[in-house]
Amino acid sequence: MAKTPAAMVQAGDREVRVSSPDRVIYEATERTPEVTKLMVAEYVAAAEDGLMRALRERPTALERWPSGVREGFRLATGPRDNDAEGFYQKRVPKGAPDYLEAVEITFPSGRTAEEICPTEIAVPVWCAQMGALTFHPWPVRRADVDHPDELRIDFDPQPGTTFSDAVRVAGVANELLTELGLVGFPKTSGNRGVHVYVRIEPRWEFTDVRHAAIAFGRELARRDEQVTTAWWKEERGERIFIDYNQNNRDRTIASAYSLRPLPGAPVSTPMTWAELADVTDPREFNLFTVPERLADGDPWASIDDTTYSLQPLLDLWDQQVADGDGELNFPPDYPKMPGEPPRVQPSKKVAEHWDAEGNRVEGT
Repeated sequence: MAKTPAAMVQAGDREVRVSSPDRVIYEATERTPEVTKLMVAEYVAAAEDGLMRALRERPTALERWPSGVREGFRLATGPRDNDAEGFYQKRVPKGAPDYLEAVEITFPSGRTAEEICPTEIAVPVWCAQMGALTFHPWPVRRADVDHPDELRIDFDPQPGTTFSDAVRVAGVANELLTELGLVGFPKTSGNRGVHVYVRIEPRWEFTDVRHAAIAFGRELARRDEQVTTAWWKEERGERIFIDYNQNNRDRTIASAYSLRPLPGAPVSTPMTWAELADVTDPREFNLFTVPERLADGDPWASIDDTTYSLQPLLDLWDQQVADGDGELNFPPDYPKMPGEPPRVQPSKKVAEHWDAEGNRVEGT
C-alpha cells in the first residue's frame, strides 16, 4: 500500500509539513466524523487568533498523542510509565525548526529546562505535526518566568456533580470577583469542568498567587455549600473542588482553544459569562464548530487590555490566616513546604505521629 504523501499547511507566513496526514487521530462518534492528523493541524492554524492570545511568549508544555486517541489509551503519569500512549513534552523536541523559540524554566525540584515558547502560529502547527493535541502554557511570559500574570481558577466537578454544577458555581464566583474589583474570563475545560482566568500584574511569586487562589476558594466555599477546597478526595464529597494547586510552579491547565484527548475532539472554549450560563453540553464545542465561533471574534479578545492587583485576595488570605485557616497541601511531587499540613490521608492520620508543623515525628 502506497504511503500517503505529506501535506503542507499554511500557518501564518509559513508552510508547515504534515507527515501521515490521513492518520486517524479521533475516531468518528455519533455526532462527529473522524478527525485526521491533517485536520488537527488545519484546526490549529484556523484557531490562530485565540490560540496565540493564549500561548504567545509563554513557556508551553505539550500533551502529545502520536497514535491518536482511542478508548483505553492512557496519559503517562511519570517518566517510568512507558506503556502509555500519551505523554507530556516539557522540553523542546529534537528536530525542532529554526523558527521555534524557547525559554529556560525552573521546576520545583530546582532542575531547569528549555521549553517551547510560541511566538507565531507555525510553532503550534508544527507541534500538531508532532502529535500534540493539548497545549499547557505557564501563567508567565518569557520576559519574567518567575512572576505569573494570570490567576487561574479551576472548577473541578467531583463524582456526583456535573458540568452544570460547575457552571452554576462559576457564576457565583463571578459575583465574588466583581466584589473584589476583578474581571474573570471563563472557558469550558473541554471536559466536565470550567476554568476562569484573571490577568494580574506580574508582581507576585507563585506562592502568592496560590495563596490568592486558596483565599478565593475558601471565601467561595463560605458562600456556597457546593464548593470545597479540600485536597483529599475523601473529604470533598459531591461538590465542586477549587483546585488551588493549579497555580503552583510547573502546574498548567489546557489552554484556550486546545483540543482535548476525548471522543469528538472537544475544545477548551472561551465564553462570555452569558454564553457559559446557557451551555449544557460542552461537547458541542469541538474541532468542527469552534473555528466558526472564532470567525465571529474571540470572546477573550480584551483579556490583555487590563491587569489587576492581587492585593484584595492576599488581604483576604491574611485575614483567613489570622482566623486560623493556614496553609493547605501541595502536590505530592513538591518538596515539603513551610506550614503545610501532614501529607497523609485524614482517615489514616494518627495525630501523635505528626508535629504542629506537619512533619512526621521520628520513631513513629
